[in-house]
Amino acid sequence: MIKPHRSHPLWFAFILHRLSGLLLALFLPIHFAVLAMALSDPQKLDQFLRFADLLPVKIVEFVLIFLLAVHVFGGLRLMALEWLPWSGWQKTLAASSVALALFVATVFFLKAY
Repeated sequence: MIKPHRSHPLWFAFILHRLSGLLLALFLPIHFAVLAMALSDPQKLDQFLRFADLLPVKIVEFVLIFLLAVHVFGGLRLMALEWLPWSGWQKTLAASSVALALFVATVFFLKAY
């Protein structure tokens, strides 16, 4: 049986914010490894950059940018919850933040591909 608070739209915003943070944290070691390639092995970096031009990698980049945008806008939503008085418009703010994150990620994807 689903607990009543877990069917609330802001519960889903909370879960999305937590998952995006976790997935971004898992991405960081990969990012640092690529940065290390830039400093230590330019040929390996060139190979990686050719790999990064593939469509599946561009789709993963889209997901990554979406997760980043979701996490940023989710954080802004949390600050609004803490600093502003509670009202029904915060549900709209949560939904708008996800929509804006999707828009940002889509613009990035279209420019990258």
